[in-house]
Amino acid sequence: PYEEIPSPTLFGFLKEFGPFGKYKDATIYDISCRMREMYGSIMRMKGEFGREDIVMTFNPEDFEKVFRTEGVWPRRTGMDAFVYYRKQQRPEYFKGYGGLLAEQGEAWHKMRTIVNPIMMQPKIIKLYTDKVDEVAREFIGMVDGMRDEKHELPADFNEWLNRWALETMGVLVLDTRLGVLNKEQSAEAQKLVRLTKDAMSLFFYLDIMPSMWRKIKTPGFYRLMRTLDELYIMIGSKIDEAVVRMEKNPNASSDTLSILEKLLKVDRNAAFTMSLDSLFAGVDTTSSGSIGILYCLANNPEKQDKLREELRKILPDKNTPLTTENMKNMPYLRACIKEGLRMYPPTAGNGRCVGKDLVIQGYRIPKGTLVVMGQLVLQRQEGQFTRPSEYLPERWLTGPEAAGCPSAKEAHPFVYMPFGFGARTCIGRRLAMMEMEILVSRLIRQYHVRWNYGEIKFRASVVNVPTTDLKFELKDVQD
Repeated sequence: PYEEIPSPTLFGFLKEFGPFGKYKDATIYDISCRMREMYGSIMRMKGEFGREDIVMTFNPEDFEKVFRTEGVWPRRTGMDAFVYYRKQQRPEYFKGYGGLLAEQGEAWHKMRTIVNPIMMQPKIIKLYTDKVDEVAREFIGMVDGMRDEKHELPADFNEWLNRWALETMGVLVLDTRLGVLNKEQSAEAQKLVRLTKDAMSLFFYLDIMPSMWRKIKTPGFYRLMRTLDELYIMIGSKIDEAVVRMEKNPNASSDTLSILEKLLKVDRNAAFTMSLDSLFAGVDTTSSGSIGILYCLANNPEKQDKLREELRKILPDKNTPLTTENMKNMPYLRACIKEGLRMYPPTAGNGRCVGKDLVIQGYRIPKGTLVVMGQLVLQRQEGQFTRPSEYLPERWLTGPEAAGCPSAKEAHPFVYMPFGFGARTCIGRRLAMMEMEILVSRLIRQYHVRWNYGEIKFRASVVNVPTTDLKFELKDVQD
């Protein structure tokens, strides 16, 4: 029976993993391993304070079963405060478009049907490569001036990576430069950085950690509502500016229209909602993923050198522009990114509400139950990937370069899914990969990157956030 799934009490969970618990400073990976050790390959987190139960599994056969039975309208819960804001606090702002993060069922499918042809097409990359590269090159220029006398970056480099991701997202979904990379930031840029950071932090404490806001509206809940109101005004003004630009050029070819312009042709509210969703879903995830990749390359200089040799063929000069064409033949770069995301993914796994009653490991899981799949643990332990603690980009290659290296194909196909699976796979995965490819290319072509401070640590938030100061050592590449 469902009730017999191993389950910690709320007190027991907080005693182990809460802010003052035994493992309060542990990494998300260590916490996941400890939970598996304590409760086995399946466990149930009982719903508290109005939140529904969560079942967590560490079995790849379960992952496949959940994904294969999710139905035509996959459900994924866990952002209740976000849903409350759009459905109850400010429904007049969204007018039927709750967005991909908040909607479920037919309403989600309606939004996804609008967005898929716009954001999932390979040709969308062609429109943005030069713009994303421009932001990356500006960021590299800033990084150059951040280094101290030991060639190390400042402790708050994570904040600057978040700003790079935010500035890039402004280009991708708002058709504008937000100005958050400028040394002399405008008051508006400073406010935008603060609001996006506050929103993600509040989401974590309200929806991921145990919170009473569903029963009693807490100070954190009211703060989030105010934060989202302010973000609505700021993003809305950027949408209005885009509308004015479109009106000045009404006959533009559909091939040259941006993501935002194409969405605006469908509906302004759809465009606004998707832009807001992209800021929430695409900033912290991209910067977190980039940190893990850079850390792996910094600790594996021979892999970094091999990548740099590939980059030299594409970028004979450090300032050679990156284009859609010259980025086509970069297999080792993509292998480096895949391997970095295997070892340090932005999240610990995927989650889905089961589409029908299922039996998992002998337990009956009722339809609609949220199942979280602990993929991070399996990605970094024996049993799926040979030599899992080693950074081996070659495992993702085929042909002579992969000779003598274990293949990623050894793993169960549902273990490694950094962008999810099926109809609800990440809508921005092509854009996210492009962002990381361009940033890593620029940094590795420009610098020898080293890490001198032991293992990097990440804590759990909406995405995995580094708690280690990111004092990467960057020394100039001489050619």
